[in-house]
Amino acid sequence: MIAKTAGSTDVRQALTRARARTDALFGLVRPDAFHDRPVPERHRIIFYFGHLEAFDWNLLSQPVGVPSFHPEFDRLFAFGIDPEAGQLPQDQRSDWPESAEVRQYNARVRQAIDEVSNHLSPELLSVALEHRLMHAETFAYLLHQLPTTHKTIPPVVQLPPGPPPRPAVVEIQGGMATLGRPREHRNGDYQFGWDNEFDGHEVFVPAFAVSKYKVTNGEYLEFVRAGAKPPHFWAWRDGRWYWRAMSGEVPLPLTWPVYVTHEEASAFAAWAGKRLPTEAEFHRAAYGTPGGEEEQAYPWGDDLPDPRRGNFNDQRWDPIPVTATALGDSAFGVSQLIGNGWEWTSTVFRPFPGFQPFPFYLGYSARFFDGNHYVLKGGSSRTDAGLLRRSFRNWFRPDYPYVYAGFRCVEN
Repeated sequence: MIAKTAGSTDVRQALTRARARTDALFGLVRPDAFHDRPVPERHRIIFYFGHLEAFDWNLLSQPVGVPSFHPEFDRLFAFGIDPEAGQLPQDQRSDWPESAEVRQYNARVRQAIDEVSNHLSPELLSVALEHRLMHAETFAYLLHQLPTTHKTIPPVVQLPPGPPPRPAVVEIQGGMATLGRPREHRNGDYQFGWDNEFDGHEVFVPAFAVSKYKVTNGEYLEFVRAGAKPPHFWAWRDGRWYWRAMSGEVPLPLTWPVYVTHEEASAFAAWAGKRLPTEAEFHRAAYGTPGGEEEQAYPWGDDLPDPRRGNFNDQRWDPIPVTATALGDSAFGVSQLIGNGWEWTSTVFRPFPGFQPFPFYLGYSARFFDGNHYVLKGGSSRTDAGLLRRSFRNWFRPDYPYVYAGFRCVEN
């Protein structure tokens, strides 16, 4: 894990660890499944196997003038896809190389990048690092959809379900919330942020009341019984509901947070006579302090993330009960604002005032400022601890069902 970096050496070391992490994930895929497409809207697994190294090469080789040794793969694995519903990729298996060829390409890219990494800026190396860490999580979404016969996932000991959470609403005092982060470095330390995290600015958030806990499967079940469509992660078998866990179906855990799309979360909130929080309201509930203007780095304070605080940083494949991590509560007493599932907000993903795209990655955020993506905050069980910083913003289409994302409600 890396929360901030002092320079290139720290980032290079973190990148080496991140490579091992993604190698381990691809090692879970059975050899004959690399050309599978577990999510119809996304590329085949083989693309992601080559994409991480191709991205690093395309980003890092040009500033130091290293010539390409495989231009075809540089282009083939350059860009992922984010299609609208119904616009599915049409490629065939024969359009892609074998995994052995890609593995050789990856090894050569790493060797070439490592030879020049001392000459690369901390910012460029941080882009490569966090791009890989984000893909480690989104690749877990693909693995989740891969049939159990096509992957090797060690059995996970499930936590005791615990009692269902008592419905509780927390009153949040009105106050300032800081969105994003400042461009200047503090104390001379280098601190990375993506282009959409800038510029940092304050907004006033009026008082509101928010659910102490994320909405659970048990609560959402009442919505389904009232006629709503069940979420993607649920399956109906032999007269009962199951949850599609990473290692196979398990009886629906009623105390786990429900994973839903933005559309489903919004529909539940409206059915309950409530609404989703805004990005600013999430910040106020997560990082604000009662009676004070100072904001905390994390909901629990300024201490770095550790396993007692929540379900993140690859601790588990699946969720845990919403009441399981009281040590991670915010200063207002709101639970699991970090980890155990991203949280949908009602905020459309847009640039902050003063937004400037990265000159070396112009489309990273800008191409998603289309009104068709919504901001998520917090983190999931597979989110790296370094991505849990207060300013980090995630976003997805409102109908994409594979994200480890839940929600909580705000009283109208």
